[in-house]
Amino acid sequence: MDNAPAADALTFAELGLADGVLAAVTAAGYETPSAIQAATIPLLLQGRDVVGLAQTGTGKTAAFALPILSQLDLAVSAGAPQALVLAPTRELALQVAEAFEGYASQLPSLKVLPIYGGQGYGPQLTALRRGVHVVVGTPGRIMDHLAKGTLDLSELRFLVLDEADEMLNMGFAEDVETILADTPATKQVALFSATMPPMIRKLSQKYLNDPEEVQVKSATKTNANITQRYLMCSYPQKVDALTRILEVENFEAMIVFTRTKSETDSLAEKLRARGFSASAINGDVAQVQREKTVNQLKDGSLDILVATDVAARGLDVERISHVINYDLPTDLEAYVHRIGRTGRAGRKGDAISFVTPRERYLLKAIEKHTKAAPVEMKLPSADEVNATRLSRFDDGITAALSDEKVAFFRDVVSHYVREHNVPELDVAAALAVVLNGAAPLLLEDQPEPVRRERPVRDDRDERPQRGDRFDRDRPGRDARPNRDNGQPMQQYRIEVGKRHRVEPRQVVGALANEGGLRRQDFGNITIKEHFSIVELPQDLDPAIWAALEQTRISGKLIELSVDKGPNLSAARGGDRRPRRDFGDKPAYGGDKSRTRKPRH
Repeated sequence: MDNAPAADALTFAELGLADGVLAAVTAAGYETPSAIQAATIPLLLQGRDVVGLAQTGTGKTAAFALPILSQLDLAVSAGAPQALVLAPTRELALQVAEAFEGYASQLPSLKVLPIYGGQGYGPQLTALRRGVHVVVGTPGRIMDHLAKGTLDLSELRFLVLDEADEMLNMGFAEDVETILADTPATKQVALFSATMPPMIRKLSQKYLNDPEEVQVKSATKTNANITQRYLMCSYPQKVDALTRILEVENFEAMIVFTRTKSETDSLAEKLRARGFSASAINGDVAQVQREKTVNQLKDGSLDILVATDVAARGLDVERISHVINYDLPTDLEAYVHRIGRTGRAGRKGDAISFVTPRERYLLKAIEKHTKAAPVEMKLPSADEVNATRLSRFDDGITAALSDEKVAFFRDVVSHYVREHNVPELDVAAALAVVLNGAAPLLLEDQPEPVRRERPVRDDRDERPQRGDRFDRDRPGRDARPNRDNGQPMQQYRIEVGKRHRVEPRQVVGALANEGGLRRQDFGNITIKEHFSIVELPQDLDPAIWAALEQTRISGKLIELSVDKGPNLSAARGGDRRPRRDFGDKPAYGGDKSRTRKPRH
């Protein structure tokens, strides 16, 4: 295994990149390659297969994009793709596609196409028919196109597996191997991974040709200019906690990180409803809108950006004084990269993380990883919030007194005082009421919730009664809170099981990728012979539901539906083995005369 050379030993001009690619890199302001770039770009330009081991945020995208762009044959019109990049998530696929387009700014004929689940097939099919040079996609959607015969990989010259370990952890191992086997043997392969588990080692030995292995160890120490704090709070308290922090903290601009794309939009909307200047960016936001939002953050017309990890990568705005981890990342490198968005150019920065009781274990891991211990902070009290509000009110009056319009309104108020014989102080108070609106100026302190002691119950009274377990008139099986965030959970049925060689990790990978779900959104997963039961949030967003309905696992449509219990499973043709319920009585569903249609 070769360790990467020092990055400052080379410049991009010395790496041998094509003139157009080098011009784009120079125009973007890059001069010195990162360690992984300096090590892998020359190897890939020589035609070698490469295994690159490096953490997220070390510049891996440019490490494979620049040499691929330098070797593409753009003299012929776009047809079957010459390069394919596989990424585990649609967010990363979009980011990589955007990076290719950015590095190819001096190559106007280049055509790049992102392919991922949750997007309609129409635009993808149209682009493929017209021809593309580079395809960046998730394994599931690439498999769908291969099965339909709409993606031709016969002319493929370059293949990249980005975040390979994450891709296999999400259950895409079989899909990745199928795709690799369907590509020309003469292609050049680059595999990038944060770790080298046995599965990745086996994959590289089987499909790569005498690969050169490069490892880069990233520094984990955080910027000394960044103050790290954390707040212990439950999931339902987060919006109120964030609102109080925004009112009390003296910040210039802020990034609030969430785990999912849907949460960026909903949280930004809640903040705007509370009077804050907030906007969201995520993998679904068009590049034009993303650039507009970032420019607003830079020029001061926007103060709060709610973003996912992928959407905020590469974001460099000096105004950012605070980073809020609304959802704490489980990836320690992601934590480092998040808080690295502040404290730039020698300025002071603040990072505040919301930690639920079940995430407390992550604090020790963060301290060990960053060599710095986050300090616990208390939720700002109502008195602190009110003091800030009154101070802001005073500042507003002081600023208004210097406005040239004061003279005009002084005459208006004097006229009102004379005509209605009302003291000037009362008039000023009335104007303050009008200005403040319906919302109260001061915050009322809420009493701490009283914890109820669970009553002592007689186990004899807890025996299930007939019909309690499989009540078919319920809209679904009983919801229960998720172990991690307390949100209500619901059992859902998907029509893939053991006979389809499905494992829980494949279910998590497919649903998380296609539906934008986070790991905390999953509860228990039970794999049956013909189907599986998955615990997911009770109130699934319609957009997530629509995406999951089109999801395939092992090539089969999952046909997501709310689970109605074992009786309905038997009636629908699931596991047909006899069931026994309480007292060895036949389970519901065995007697068709007693089976009712489920209520929708």
